[in-house]
Amino acid sequence: MNPQKVPFWLRWLVPVVLVIIWLGIAGVGGPTFGRLDEVSSNDQASFLPAGAEATEAGNWQAKFRDSKEIPAVVIVENGTALTPAQLGEAAQLKADIEALKLGDAVVGPLPSEDGKAVQFIVPIASSDELRDKIQELRDVVQPGAPDGTRAFVTGPAGLTADLVNAFGGIDGILLLVALGAVFVILLLVYRSLVLPLAVLLTSVFALCAAILLVFAMAKLGWIQLNGQSQGILSILVIGAATDYALLYVARFREALTHTTNRTRAVLTAWKASFEPILASGATVIIALLCLLFSDLNSNKALGPVAAAGILCSLFAALTLLPALMALLGRAAFWPFRPKLLPDDEREPELVTGLEGQKGLWRATASLVSRRPRAIWVASVLLLLVASAGVLQLKANGVPQTDVILAASDAVDGQDALARHFDAGSGSPAVVVASEDSAQEVLDKVKAADGVGDAYLLADGNVPITGAPGTPTDPVVREGKVLINATLDSAADSIEAEEAVKSLRAAVKDVDAGALVGGVTATALDTNMTAQRDLVVIIPIVLVVVLFILMLLLRSVVAPVLLVLSVVLSYAAAMGVSALVFNGIFGFPGADATVPLFGFVFLVALGVDYNIFLMSRVREESLKHGTRPGILRGLGVTGGVITSAGVVLAATFAALGVIPIMFLVQLAFIVAFGVLLDTILVRSLLVPALAYDIGHRIWWPAKPGRQADAVARPREEERTAVGR
Repeated sequence: MNPQKVPFWLRWLVPVVLVIIWLGIAGVGGPTFGRLDEVSSNDQASFLPAGAEATEAGNWQAKFRDSKEIPAVVIVENGTALTPAQLGEAAQLKADIEALKLGDAVVGPLPSEDGKAVQFIVPIASSDELRDKIQELRDVVQPGAPDGTRAFVTGPAGLTADLVNAFGGIDGILLLVALGAVFVILLLVYRSLVLPLAVLLTSVFALCAAILLVFAMAKLGWIQLNGQSQGILSILVIGAATDYALLYVARFREALTHTTNRTRAVLTAWKASFEPILASGATVIIALLCLLFSDLNSNKALGPVAAAGILCSLFAALTLLPALMALLGRAAFWPFRPKLLPDDEREPELVTGLEGQKGLWRATASLVSRRPRAIWVASVLLLLVASAGVLQLKANGVPQTDVILAASDAVDGQDALARHFDAGSGSPAVVVASEDSAQEVLDKVKAADGVGDAYLLADGNVPITGAPGTPTDPVVREGKVLINATLDSAADSIEAEEAVKSLRAAVKDVDAGALVGGVTATALDTNMTAQRDLVVIIPIVLVVVLFILMLLLRSVVAPVLLVLSVVLSYAAAMGVSALVFNGIFGFPGADATVPLFGFVFLVALGVDYNIFLMSRVREESLKHGTRPGILRGLGVTGGVITSAGVVLAATFAALGVIPIMFLVQLAFIVAFGVLLDTILVRSLLVPALAYDIGHRIWWPAKPGRQADAVARPREEERTAVGR
């Protein structure tokens, strides 16, 4: 087919219109990227399920206060006992803080028992400007602290502000690092300047579309967007869109060796790559949407956010990139343009499957054909050994002070607070009890292990202490009273969580309807819910992925083996990650959601590469027989899939630039897991196992069996001649 026979509308009009449409999407979506903070929240409590005890307690707590304020704790400490002059300056500091008008009345200065520190409780109006208000407070407190002392701003408000600051690089640094890494890899892969730019443009435009979609969903209140899902969205879209683009470009380049007509090559490549790209995208999307079965609202939010990103990546790879290739043609590969092959070299007759291959992937395919059983058995044993490390994984949550890996004034303040006061000061546990059993519950709370002090709340948030001039009647709301309990341990520590567990059991002995909430209870319920989600969602994801693979490959055996291979790969990645986290990075533990997120991403993305491989193997098996088809499929997809794996690993590794423990851990798990899956599982384990099993891999279907019957005598004849 020559260019004159291709209609003008197909050759120029359709590609140009598609590019213009995507330019419009990027023009609107790009500026929206900076507005995601408008619909984003990092408030941990808002991500709990509605049925969690801490959530119910928080709802009741709101009825006992007139505003939605978050407490900040200002602590001023000295190496020795504070002098009278320093105490006087601390009193003046209170006036300076109140002048900022950040919220209700400031409480303090409250001296410590050792006389070396004082603290202030500063209510901060809960608003989108929390970070700015904390900075204002620090700008007053730190230079205004008494001479010779150090001042910190911590507490729930201070920690939240520092957490938001840590996420600050998501809008700029993360994206630049990810795009830079991808660009360098594409330059090395293609040795061309034009093609990497076209692929990156596809990824960036896909991200712009995803941002528009996510912003709209958040604005309508369908999802709760937070910093971690925002960062994962950027990485996932860039990585996935680039992977799909690599697969399409590989088929386009192959098509250009068969025709001089670039439009024909574009359509041939589109038809060849449509099914695997669609199946891959659908697998990831459905696997991510399985997070909707989570009880944790933050997990529920990530599912649709990430699925929207994959959907946009899919559309960009199947519309924008083909349009760009239709306009550029062979010029996209300059200076190494693909050449038209002679007719007799375009479809080589396969006997062993190694014909027409060269270099590393011919050597790999040859090794698989000579020692299939030894290779897959050794691979499985290696993965099983690596999986043993998962027993060292401590994914039961970490204190909030350990979540931020960068320097944090709030974290330093929590340490200072623990040195001089009850460690839970400023972040009390909250007990909501019946008015009739108020005194009994209060007595139980005071006697509970891990509780330093407790009091009933009176008017104006004043504690009932029994001292002259203090209120004698508690505040009652709908027959309930509120008790604040200061814990002996830091509010975000494992010890504090154990204290909350004991407290819950104690108060329910005298009031079955009593609720225990607060910062510690929120963290505890988050961890417990995350562990429940892990047990529920993993089987759902596996069933969904297995079903999609069965539809794609028209087989039962192959999909089962592929799912088992990615599960084993996931276990090995988690095992190695646990050893690295404990022995090299020295992390105190891992967020309870890390195993679940790691599973969803590694299983979905790991199946991606097996879809790319096995869909091509099936295609070649129909023509040449199963075993030659396996070697041919491995050879022709080896380079592109390995490149895709390296790109995806690099993009996820970019998450490590954000100093949040959860993101750093997820970055390592996914990056290492993708490389493990790409290099070992997809390149050796799966091909060797499939080669060893032969045509039975397609059971109950029989693709390639006729071709097997023809190929087998040829291969036997070739082997005999070789002897």
